[in-house]
Amino acid sequence: MPIQGLIAHEQAQPTPELYISCDVEADGPCPGLFSMLSFGLAAFTIDKKLVGTFSRNLELLDGADVDERTSKWWAQPDQIAAFAKSREDLVSPRGAMVDAKSWLDEIKAFGRPIVVGAPSGFDFTFMYYYFQRFLGESPIGFASLDLRSYAAAVMKRQYRHVGKRQYPTEWIDENLPHTHVALDDAIEQGCILINMMRHNLELPRIVEMIDERSALH
Repeated sequence: MPIQGLIAHEQAQPTPELYISCDVEADGPCPGLFSMLSFGLAAFTIDKKLVGTFSRNLELLDGADVDERTSKWWAQPDQIAAFAKSREDLVSPRGAMVDAKSWLDEIKAFGRPIVVGAPSGFDFTFMYYYFQRFLGESPIGFASLDLRSYAAAVMKRQYRHVGKRQYPTEWIDENLPHTHVALDDAIEQGCILINMMRHNLELPRIVEMIDERSALH
């Protein structure tokens, strides 16, 4: 093939997408009024390769409130350990977002990042607010995918008729529990996304996640 043809062929190839599964734990329902306690990011390729992870536990925002209903939820016996985990090794919100941006810039070597939340309206909103407040920009732009919305389309059902309990069993990796520890849940949700995407794209099922994390933790 002539060099011009090779260049045209390469330019026609889409940039690989990299799915950044995001889980946020907070002390209230929305950012700004309340604080993000912790967040976890897990980067997956469409081949179910986990190529990087990042997480931070954050100090509370100055002047923010603590939501009473959320506090009662965290005080339940099943949630106490996860809450305690979110209060270890705290860093400033600005420091966390500076580090997250650096990580995202490095992880782009694997593809163009798309943030995935469950629900994205909660997790992405917190991340976007914190990026804008402390960095004045969002290194992930507006690219955000909601897990349940994607599932509704794949399953050809209305949004409120779809939830994790309705997902096919092959979409759930039973060895990845939902713990309400941010990074644990980000990895679990990322695997669910890749499983359903591969089903939707008629790609062979990959039973277990392939952990290829580099030093980008």
